Amino acid sequence: MTAYTEEIRIQELQRAWMDEAINLATNSVANGGGPFGALVAKGSEIVAVGNNQVTATLDPTAHAEVSAMRAACKELGTFSLEGCVLITSCEPCPMCLTSALWARVDRILYCADRHDAAVAGFDDLKFYELFEKKPASLWPTPVEQLELPTRTAPFNAWLAKSDRVDY
Repeated sequence: MTAYTEEIRIQELQRAWMDEAINLATNSVANGGGPFGALVAKGSEIVAVGNNQVTATLDPTAHAEVSAMRAACKELGTFSLEGCVLITSCEPCPMCLTSALWARVDRILYCADRHDAAVAGFDDLKFYELFEKKPASLWPTPVEQLELPTRTAPFNAWLAKSDRVDY
C-alpha cells in the first residue's frame, strides 16, 4: 500500500466516523437528548460512542465527548486514551476540550463549530470568550482562593504515597 493510498483510506475512515458522530447527534435529538454525538476510535476501530445526555441524566457534564471518553476508558481498562482519536459532531466546548487533553487523546476531529452551536442556542461561545478575553475578576461567577495552612496536605499525602499511579 502506497502512502497516498493509505492517506485516502484514513480520510475515508475519518469521514465514516464523522458521519457516525453526526448520526449519533441527530438520533440523540430524536430521543430527547442534545444535538451532539461523539466517538473514540483506536486504530481503525470505534472503541466507544456517546451522545449528549445532560437533560436525560440531569448531569451538566454528560456531554457527548465526555460520555464517549468515559465509555472508551472503561472499554480499554485505562484512564489514558493515548493512541485514540476523539471524533465529535461539534467543536468541543472548553470542558470537553480540557477533558480530552487530560485523557491524552492523540487527536480531536470535529465538524460543526462553536458559532454553529451558538446559532442553535448553545452558549459555548460565551465560555470560549470568557477564557480567551476576560480576566477572572470580570467572570460572572467569582473564583476566589481561600488560603489555609493545610492547603498542600492532600498533595503532600500524594507525594508520600509510594504506590500512587501518576497521571
